[in-house]
Amino acid sequence: MNALKLDFAKMGGLIPAVVQDIETGEILMLAFQNQEAFDQTVATKEAHFFSRSRQKLWKKGETSGNVLRVVGVLADCDDDSIIIKVAHDANLKVCHTGARSCFFKKVL
Repeated sequence: MNALKLDFAKMGGLIPAVVQDIETGEILMLAFQNQEAFDQTVATKEAHFFSRSRQKLWKKGETSGNVLRVVGVLADCDDDSIIIKVAHDANLKVCHTGARSCFFKKVL
């Protein structure tokens, strides 16, 4: 198991998890992990998250088939946020709207 001790306490048991394409550097999504989701991600090398609306653990792609293969995880300097670097099929649609990335709405 990973020796890193993430600080899940700051946000009530959750940490932000930014998902980034390993090849392009594109940010694909932001989700949250609790300790169990983090442990499952490390153990299986597939992205798992905690759904704040459903209050349960979920594996990305469990219903859509759009599984994210984890190739690296980086923690920030405070150990309370992570970047999950993923590899996937080029045609993968990560967003539940059908878009490749959840970040497609231009603000500025």
